[in-house]
Amino acid sequence: MTLEAIVVDGVSKSFRIATEPTHSLKERLVRIGRASYEVFHALHDIDLTIDQGQTVGILGHNGSGKSTLLKCIAGILTPTRGRVLVRGRLASLLELGAGFHPDLTGRENVYINAAFYGMGRRDIDRVFDDIVDFAELAQFIDEPVKHYSSGMYVRLGFAVAVNLDPDVLLVDEVLAVGDEVFQVKCLSRIKEFQSEGRTIVFVTHAAETVRQVCDRAIVLDHGHLVEDAAPGPAIRIFREHLHGQLEPGRAPSRGQDAIGDVRVHHPHEHERRHLLPGESLTIEVDLRVEQPVARPVLDLEIGDRTGQPIFHVDSDALGQPLGRLDGARTIRIEIGGVWLLDGEFPVSLQLSDRTTGEVIDWRERVTTFEVADDGRADGTVALDVKIVE
Repeated sequence: MTLEAIVVDGVSKSFRIATEPTHSLKERLVRIGRASYEVFHALHDIDLTIDQGQTVGILGHNGSGKSTLLKCIAGILTPTRGRVLVRGRLASLLELGAGFHPDLTGRENVYINAAFYGMGRRDIDRVFDDIVDFAELAQFIDEPVKHYSSGMYVRLGFAVAVNLDPDVLLVDEVLAVGDEVFQVKCLSRIKEFQSEGRTIVFVTHAAETVRQVCDRAIVLDHGHLVEDAAPGPAIRIFREHLHGQLEPGRAPSRGQDAIGDVRVHHPHEHERRHLLPGESLTIEVDLRVEQPVARPVLDLEIGDRTGQPIFHVDSDALGQPLGRLDGARTIRIEIGGVWLLDGEFPVSLQLSDRTTGEVIDWRERVTTFEVADDGRADGTVALDVKIVE
């Protein structure tokens, strides 16, 4: 029997914003009882159920309500209407290190911060070394955190949160901060949590992170939940809202099935399926639109073995605009040399209208191609390397 970890039931959140800001105590006293406010509706009747063990991504533009929703789930904000239920111990990475006191040492802040989550001193003693090791701050743990760099602050905050043995983990843009090595470390720990069956809610602007980490995604637009689906379809709707001219709160059109068959060819396809590094590749794309598109743009994205993008370009950026698209047409994309090492590489395509900004169709991993390398190099990119005496 599947248990519900998080239930968001008809949640709305509004804020009062003063339209005539006051700058002194005297002004505040004079305006008591007649201050002017506007009501900002950050969330509108959100219904969401997340089962135990699920990893759910929340996508949306700035101001869409992502962080507000996460703070309501965390209990930091109280909904104006509706309710939120959470099962199990919850740890949140919303504002990393926000609970740290600048004049206290890293050690003291770890104990205070963990105590906020309900951990006793013995429990904190048990995980303290793990926190310090993960944060890589052994040399500085007894220094006041006001002397920490922003990266050190972030590492310590993350290390505390993920060592609390939470049942539910809330993450807000944590992979957008810190250096690249730390981001990889964060992602690795999150994947460990997934394998352990913990529930994760992940807020980000990065669609690729959702594709890599989450097994489900929701899309918010001006406080409205407009999609709840698998990552691929959800990312498509997110891009439509981000780049399109959609009325706030209106459910998006599903776009046209404008991208049809996609075929991959290379010169030696009759002898072998795979390419060798440096060989050419042709991608044929069948397009069909219901209404003429004056300025169509075709985006090509190639991912690595994990799905992370390693190459992206569009027809306009290539200096080869497609011209008016009316009815059916086949586009051939020529790649002169595929300098990649072993692997199967996914291809994604997007057709959009440059005039309106509308995403007409988006196809995640619509096809793949394989590369086999007979050398001993590791990595993704094939380089011509030799040693010269």
